[in-house]
Amino acid sequence: MKVYRLKKQFKGYKKGTHFYLVAQSEFIGVKEFVLRTKDLTDHLSLSEAEFLTYFTFLKDSYQ
Repeated sequence: MKVYRLKKQFKGYKKGTHFYLVAQSEFIGVKEFVLRTKDLTDHLSLSEAEFLTYFTFLKDSYQ
């Protein structure tokens, strides 16, 4: 699973919070991403623009 880090504060989550990318979909050119917090308690559904603006790739994790 891919791990991403929050670049700056977003929707109540602090900068540096780690998220797992759970799903990525595209429907008629519109991409959507679903991420879960590392402790798996919360999730976010984001557009491609939000995802690219607020998140940076850290690593592939197969735990």
